[in-house]
Amino acid sequence: VQLQASGGGLVQAGGSLRLSCAASGSIFSINAVGRYRQAPGKQREMVASIIFSGGTTNYAGSVKGRFTISRDNAKNTVYLQMNSLKPEDTAVYYCNAVARSGALQPPRPYWGQGTLVTVSS
Repeated sequence: VQLQASGGGLVQAGGSLRLSCAASGSIFSINAVGRYRQAPGKQREMVASIIFSGGTTNYAGSVKGRFTISRDNAKNTVYLQMNSLKPEDTAVYYCNAVARSGALQPPRPYWGQGTLVTVSS
């Protein structure tokens, strides 16, 4: 299972960005996808997550009401819409999926490459 993240960039405070995370390769099923971020000098933190079956979402308190995570099951893609961005949202954003690569394989986590989001004040 490979995860391809895209959509990062530079935006002014108050602006918006949409990040995508597309899963490809040998995918039997995807249980959940999470978006994490890591700012310089800080630990990686979970920003948002979504359960593929049913669409249940979860958000970090710092982004609740500003970020929306959604998924397109047919495309095995998860989107993170980020609105009202703040300078403290600046970080490298990562994509994580818990997925199974085969019917007999247990679910395991996969990580995509990071994409940089920079919010200027």
